[in-house]
Amino acid sequence: MSRTADLPAQQERLSRAVWDVLAGQGIERLTIRAVAAAAGCTTGLVMHRFPNRRALLRHARQLLHDRTRARVTAIEADAATPRDALHAVLAQGMALDQETATESIVWVGFLAATVGDEELAALHHANNEAWRDRISRLVAAVAPGLPADRVATIAFALVAMVEGAAALASADPAAYPPPAQRAMLDATLAAFGL
Repeated sequence: MSRTADLPAQQERLSRAVWDVLAGQGIERLTIRAVAAAAGCTTGLVMHRFPNRRALLRHARQLLHDRTRARVTAIEADAATPRDALHAVLAQGMALDQETATESIVWVGFLAATVGDEELAALHHANNEAWRDRISRLVAAVAPGLPADRVATIAFALVAMVEGAAALASADPAAYPPPAQRAMLDATLAAFGL
């Protein structure tokens, strides 16, 4: 009798291995062999799902988007007010705990991989556009009288501040500890009257 593979469990194990290698060893060490070692399986099994390094990178970027989208969607739904939602969603873009710091490291690694790779850059642009659209929608909800161009400018500035803080904190957490990042977010929102 032949054994049947548990495909969802296998996919989860490989996804976790891709994430762990990228977050723990860096983008330069994200290889088929490293993922196989992290997953405790053969390189053949990894190559069946991810035929090359580019496929690993695409998968890692999509994992990051899926994880963060699910989390911020739930946070937004649970917020009492639009301002609470904006603040909480933006905070998830910072490196405030182990999970978000790891996500920031993965994001920075993926950003570096997009240089010179149109396919990866397109995926990155699409996911960042979804993030900017969410922030724009929340800014408009907090300040409904603002003109659309002002909403867009504020949303872009907020995204830039949050992602910049996260990238800096992931590389130098002592200089950008969570309380400092939270203070930066509060000051930026206050500066925009949000």
